[in-house]
Amino acid sequence: MKQQTKPTRYSPYITISREEWARQRDDAALVFENDISKLQGLNEPLTSEEVLAIYLPLARLLNLHVTAAQQLHATTSRFLNNHTHKVPYIIGIAGSVAVGKSTTARVLQRLLSAFPNHTRVDLVTTDGFLYPNRVLEQKGLMNRKGFPESYDIRKLIQFLANVKSGMEKVSAPIYSHLEYDIITEEQQQIESPDIVIVEGINVLQVRNREQREPAVFVSDFFDFSIYVHAAEKDLREWYIARFESLRSTAFQDPHSYFHRYAHLSDKETVEMATHIWNEINKPNLEQNIEPTRYRASLILEKGSHHFVQSIQLRKT
Repeated sequence: MKQQTKPTRYSPYITISREEWARQRDDAALVFENDISKLQGLNEPLTSEEVLAIYLPLARLLNLHVTAAQQLHATTSRFLNNHTHKVPYIIGIAGSVAVGKSTTARVLQRLLSAFPNHTRVDLVTTDGFLYPNRVLEQKGLMNRKGFPESYDIRKLIQFLANVKSGMEKVSAPIYSHLEYDIITEEQQQIESPDIVIVEGINVLQVRNREQREPAVFVSDFFDFSIYVHAAEKDLREWYIARFESLRSTAFQDPHSYFHRYAHLSDKETVEMATHIWNEINKPNLEQNIEPTRYRASLILEKGSHHFVQSIQLRKT
């Protein structure tokens, strides 16, 4: 018997089961199994079945949205009797630390670039728009890195405004997770993309009204937005597991900002990761990230196994 989409009553979203969502994929689309190991994040399982069941249908949906936007642009151009320069379709991806946003962004970038009408897909992370450590130290914000106030929001908004205005070449700052700081001598170059994916924990954030806020918000530039959701207890476990893996890999590099954690015992590693989660990541999740969840166009609901178990799609 065919499983029906749940018509969530009095909700702006339609809830779709994993099984029904998987039926929406385009079987003619390509699956890049050789790329899976390159696309997944640390301690974030990614399988060909997950790509087929979740990401191919999502890429197909996004392709339909992008195609409609391109057709609307062409119609408007004809109406104005000119050929206005195309503007990129911008997709925002939000969610907690350790939830798998980066993997979602990379997979979508790979799949969306395979469609012939939008082969140029760029991925930008908002980490590059964090204030440099020296500025955070001056402001006393090093322990609030990742909170809304630790970002140069005006710089991020200006970047998005430039992209959305159709500028042919736009540059974005680059962040080093090894050095835990901005790389001042390098820039990411964005040149006439069809799609730009913007990934970051607070991209759906509406700034605190007590702060001097800009007239526009980051999400105002998004054509479609995705929130990757998981229960806090699962997020905590995933963060601790990732911290343990990093201790024996990236933290071993003497140039790593976190090299001081490289020689912790197993017990000390868990204690330190738990402390960081409880003191920084959990408050940021509860105060700033989680409240933006229902501003998204689509929500990917993950289970404890790290795989998507259901999807909520905003009604239109």
